[in-house]
Amino acid sequence: MEIYHGSNVCIQMPEVRTDKYAKDFGGGFYCTVMRQQAERWAGRYRTSVLNVYDFHLADGLKVLTFKEMSEEWLDFVVDCRAWKVHDYDIVEGPMADDQIYNYVADYISGTITREQFWALARFKYPTHQIAFCTARSLDCLTFREAIEL
Repeated sequence: MEIYHGSNVCIQMPEVRTDKYAKDFGGGFYCTVMRQQAERWAGRYRTSVLNVYDFHLADGLKVLTFKEMSEEWLDFVVDCRAWKVHDYDIVEGPMADDQIYNYVADYISGTITREQFWALARFKYPTHQIAFCTARSLDCLTFREAIEL
């Protein structure tokens, strides 16, 4: 499967990163199967680079997949945004984009209820992300090319 990572640099050797900002699925190297979405990620930078990888799932990895936003997805995102650590090698599912992130933050702070979150959380376009959360999971990736946009 071909997957993409939008950045400002070529990344031939991905790394698991734990940034100062909490992410939907915790620390990791984030990719997507949606080229247009990765191009939007790259568009945040002055120099935009689309990194392309081949992804082959290896045996023995612990994988969690969310097919769509669900109660379980919301609870998992809330936990990860609160810096709770999980033991999955790879987590895949919808992305809480900037707007959805604000709704998650409002839900966490108690400004809105869970029901209000779901009423607001309607995407105008689909999103997707795969978080490679362990060094072992990165072995599933083979760098193909970097395209300057």
